[in-house]
Amino acid sequence: MAIQVNMGASLMCTMGLSPSSLIVLPINRVITENKPAANIMDHKPFVNIMPFGMCKSPANPAVAAATAAALGVLTPMPCTPVTPAPWAPGSSTVMIANFPALNNTSKCMCAFAGTISITNPGCTKEMIP
Repeated sequence: MAIQVNMGASLMCTMGLSPSSLIVLPINRVITENKPAANIMDHKPFVNIMPFGMCKSPANPAVAAATAAALGVLTPMPCTPVTPAPWAPGSSTVMIANFPALNNTSKCMCAFAGTISITNPGCTKEMIP
């Protein structure tokens, strides 16, 4: 079984250079281990998903421009996450605010070719499928 994710979970992007944290607003009205519980819709950039330091993806226009200016040498630029789709797959049976609960096996795709994963779910006791 997977572990439920809540406010403060640690995230990492394959194209980012630093970890980040998941911010879960209390609008879902579900508390797990004294923190707001996350669902798959907690994917909004700069609201739920904070930047990952510097981005090294050539699909990021800022990185592409800086790399071109450096004559082809990959030049990381500040991360600006773009996550248009929700986390997937989420829990198959547990719902939070009418959406599947977020568990530690879920992934979120960034439009700049990064895959965001959960490195520390924030919960230690709540197991969900």
